[in-house]
Amino acid sequence: MFTGLVEEMGQVESAKKAGPGLRLTIKSTLVAKDAAIGDSIAVNGCCLSVVKKEKGLLTFDAGDETLGRTNLGRLKKGDRVNLERSLVLSARLGGHFVTGHIDSTASVIKRRDDGEWATLTFRVNQRLTRQMASKGSIAVDGVSLTLVMVELDRFSVALIPLTLENTTLGKLDVGDVVNLETDLLAKYVQRQLESRKYETSTLL
Repeated sequence: MFTGLVEEMGQVESAKKAGPGLRLTIKSTLVAKDAAIGDSIAVNGCCLSVVKKEKGLLTFDAGDETLGRTNLGRLKKGDRVNLERSLVLSARLGGHFVTGHIDSTASVIKRRDDGEWATLTFRVNQRLTRQMASKGSIAVDGVSLTLVMVELDRFSVALIPLTLENTTLGKLDVGDVVNLETDLLAKYVQRQLESRKYETSTLL
């Protein structure tokens, strides 16, 4: 479990094909300090396990299923990624509950800068917007954000200077692809509503 508060931007050292998946090696100064083999780290919001650790380098394996749902397969040497260690139960929850299980990707369709601030609009499959609401939470490339506008196939978020400077979202432009994880509570609510609808239809 994660919070969506990015601890560090790592840098991709290598991204190599490994069987049906991908082996990612990422340079890190903060997150790598106390990481151990088997630890769960959110990489652009996607929960991956550390399979190898060297000084300042963390290596992860991303399987075929992961590559099909995320933007990790697009990474190349030199790219920056958002990193977050898994949540410690005694820590403050400053963002929202993020599982690290990516639902889908979305693409940037508009960016509006206003001084040091920015508003980004993304296009997404409408099955996911059913799990979104204005003022609700969304994780974009692992960053916990508040939804501003939600429409049938798109949503927007407003980014403060701190977020733009300390995460990969600051470099996003039209056409870029990001990982999305909708709010966990919204998933359960939608599931309950679908179950009630099914139960009602079977009784008729």
